[in-house]
Amino acid sequence: MADLVPRTYRLFLKPGRDRSVTFRHPWLFSGAIASVEALEGAEPGDLGEIWSSDGKYMAVATVNPESQIIGRILRWTEGEIDDRWVRRGLESAYRYRREILNKDVQAYRWIHGEGDRFPGLIVDQYHDFIVVQPLSLLWYRILDQLAERLLDISGARGVLLRTENAVRDSQIPGETRTVAGEDPPDRLEIREGPARLLVDLKGGQKTGLYLDQRLNRISIGRLAAGRNVLVPFAYTGGFGLHAALCGARRVTLVDSSGPALELARENWAINGIKNTGLDIVKADAWDYLRGVKSPYGLIILDPPSLAKAARHVDKASRGYKDINMQAMKLLDRGGWLATFSCSQHITTDLFQKIVFGASRDAGVPMQWVERLGAGPDHPVSLDHPQGEYLKGMLLRGMDLGETPGEVDSTS
Repeated sequence: MADLVPRTYRLFLKPGRDRSVTFRHPWLFSGAIASVEALEGAEPGDLGEIWSSDGKYMAVATVNPESQIIGRILRWTEGEIDDRWVRRGLESAYRYRREILNKDVQAYRWIHGEGDRFPGLIVDQYHDFIVVQPLSLLWYRILDQLAERLLDISGARGVLLRTENAVRDSQIPGETRTVAGEDPPDRLEIREGPARLLVDLKGGQKTGLYLDQRLNRISIGRLAAGRNVLVPFAYTGGFGLHAALCGARRVTLVDSSGPALELARENWAINGIKNTGLDIVKADAWDYLRGVKSPYGLIILDPPSLAKAARHVDKASRGYKDINMQAMKLLDRGGWLATFSCSQHITTDLFQKIVFGASRDAGVPMQWVERLGAGPDHPVSLDHPQGEYLKGMLLRGMDLGETPGEVDSTS
């Protein structure tokens, strides 16, 4: 079998820059490269061999000379990157999901980029439909073959391409279109634990739903019984919906997107929720948190990424601190705060320090009860710790003067 795309590049590393390759890190930055040899007709997205400065073969990667990440390593041994290699990788990832997920889970991540040894590729399955996000040019170039293999393995009805809002190689156009099989419906219903959720695969954020929060939506909802719940950055209301199904007294959803809030209202209706009050507020979440005065027994903060690049970290840190500080001031005694960052450039340690600073400046002592993150369908390679982008903390507000029995946790 031949490689899926031509092997037209040879990348030679600078002296002393082969350590990351030896340790199987999948990214090669342009600053580590001493020289690039390209055959005639070489195109971005072609395959290339990685060689050390002393002439030792090290790996094969997909190469894009126009990207800061010039190489994304696919294998560290000699061998072809062909249809068989792709299919075996897809099948292995699929078996893993079927092994670790309950059989009733209808929406999950099938390929999680570097965590599944497919650097720059996202594949999410929603019941009978698959959404693909090729962030690296190789996967876009072989999209038709990739879609055919996904349908073969899963038995799904259709494959949808979503690249319009993704951080991707510059040569990949932003588009939404059906690649293979049937066109998905405008509203696809899935089950998520006790909840029914409507998903907009064509126009929703990410691939339609934040699948990395699936288990957190279910588990945090269980803290909501008898409480008033606030969800800024509510999107289509998944966190609030689970809170209502678990007996919340009242749920307030805040988001700046009218279409997302309309879908949240539809989600509420199809679940037949009658015993929980619902407030839907179209507003900027930061402004709402600064202006609201009502106390809440459970607040869930899941903002969009505030640091798209390393240069944004300082500004993002201030933003995360501000919203956490405002939320802490709104907590009832003994209330709960679930707070998240999905910014890859905000490390786990930095996020912890930000939340600590927010607690100190708000004057609200907090107990750190649990570390939260993405579910097991979002595995992280030990060779690529940057893949752990979602960080979360479950916190409980403390009252230093309280004694057992004094905490009011039902507000």
